[in-house]
Amino acid sequence: MKKNAKEAIVKAAITLFNSNGYSGTSIREIAHAANVNTATIAYHFNNKTGLLEYCFMHFFEQYTRKMEAAYASIDRGAKECLKRVVSDLLHYQCENYQLASFIYREMSMDSQVVREIMSTYSLKEKYYFQKIFERGFEWHEFRPHSIPYLIIQLKGLIMMPFMNSNYMREVLYVFPNEPFFEQKYLKDLHLWIDKTLCSDIPIKKGAVLK
Repeated sequence: MKKNAKEAIVKAAITLFNSNGYSGTSIREIAHAANVNTATIAYHFNNKTGLLEYCFMHFFEQYTRKMEAAYASIDRGAKECLKRVVSDLLHYQCENYQLASFIYREMSMDSQVVREIMSTYSLKEKYYFQKIFERGFEWHEFRPHSIPYLIIQLKGLIMMPFMNSNYMREVLYVFPNEPFFEQKYLKDLHLWIDKTLCSDIPIKKGAVLK
């Protein structure tokens, strides 16, 4: 069996899924791109659905680990913790640009895999964001605001460049896989935190919107 065959299969699948879509990609095409036979794919992943599930699990396992690691710095302040979370997640997505683009597109579909992801990893993500926002309110670092709406805004900012990759390239001429993009966009994300969440106006104790 070809050495590192599993890694080659995953890499080929991500490229093909991202360019042709999951439904538009066959096992034979993946096998050809990975330079393996279809039996090797069956050995590692059983079928195309198993390969899809692996891609999802691999992406979100790493994603949530980065959130967990960043949250460990919460005692340094909610603002600094959130900035680290944003920085680490952006860097992870830029490093795994094709995988992030494919995963986010698939997350818009109603499927069993997506429902399982939302019932596990998405809830973990919500937990960490919510705890950071609550600490920021409690410590008077953030202005009172609805937590679900803050998560919507922040998630939108973090995900958009990877959900709309063709728009980014063909219309805006911006390339999220380039180091310049990460550096520039991270500054904008930090500015959102500074201007939207933080304020010099004193906050009344207990003024938190749920």
